[in-house]
Amino acid sequence: MYNGKGLFITMEGADGAGKSTQAALLQEYFTKKGCKVKLTREPGGTLTGEKVRKVLLDPSCAMGVRTEALLYLAVRAEHVEKIILPALEAGQVVISDRFSDSTFVYQGEGRGIDKKDIERINAFAAFNLVPDMTFLLDAPAEDISMRISGRGKQDRIELEGLFFQKMVREGFLRLAKEYPDRIVVVDAMLNVDELQQIIRHNIEEKFSFD
Repeated sequence: MYNGKGLFITMEGADGAGKSTQAALLQEYFTKKGCKVKLTREPGGTLTGEKVRKVLLDPSCAMGVRTEALLYLAVRAEHVEKIILPALEAGQVVISDRFSDSTFVYQGEGRGIDKKDIERINAFAAFNLVPDMTFLLDAPAEDISMRISGRGKQDRIELEGLFFQKMVREGFLRLAKEYPDRIVVVDAMLNVDELQQIIRHNIEEKFSFD
């Protein structure tokens, strides 16, 4: 089991990169290690968060960029206070499908909101919480777009188009260069099992288990 008081791991990347699948497999891995695991997601994680998620992703809900950003951050405040912090304080492993990095990229890079504004408000919403380790599932925007189009109905963010998705990818890669000790870039186009093995290997290299 991890020798510490809680462990916070996040999965980041474009929609369609396979974050949810890898997060679920990682939950299985930690459970077999004897850890108590909380698997969650953003936007969402709480009853309130899941309701706001529907609004944020509904293509019929047009909104301004500041409204969008503040809704994501409001959901984060609820998520951190009600779900993530209690689990970490109880010594659990928390795995979240998206967290603050998505806000920096989608609302910062994608929507053009000033980085300092995002950082300041996010620090308040997230209780200054930063993940212990983040996996960025990266792939060319064209490949991700093909995956998404094959799923049928698309949400409000997915409908932004290829140019937006390219900006998102570039934003994530810039963050990875800025925080190389925390963010691990992995190839989202690998098969599911191979990708999971790479993720587990990186975790075992960074953290001590007994």
